[in-house]
Amino acid sequence: MDYRQVFAANLRRIRHEKGISQEELAYEAEVNRTYMSKVEKGDTWVGLEIMVKLSDALGVEPADLLQRPPRRGRKR
Repeated sequence: MDYRQVFAANLRRIRHEKGISQEELAYEAEVNRTYMSKVEKGDTWVGLEIMVKLSDALGVEPADLLQRPPRRGRKR
């Protein structure tokens, strides 16, 4: 999983947890809604300015959007 996918998964998860639609988040972050869709699919790299806008709109730290999921234990 590359960081585009990590970012996309975290963005989607946090947005859902907060009950915000993609359209609402795009509006609050001053980002085009179509671009927002591409970001959530992991289809595009996100610059620092957009990352900060999205994290501010969600009320989280930018680093929260880049956290890799915890590793699962090995199967035996």
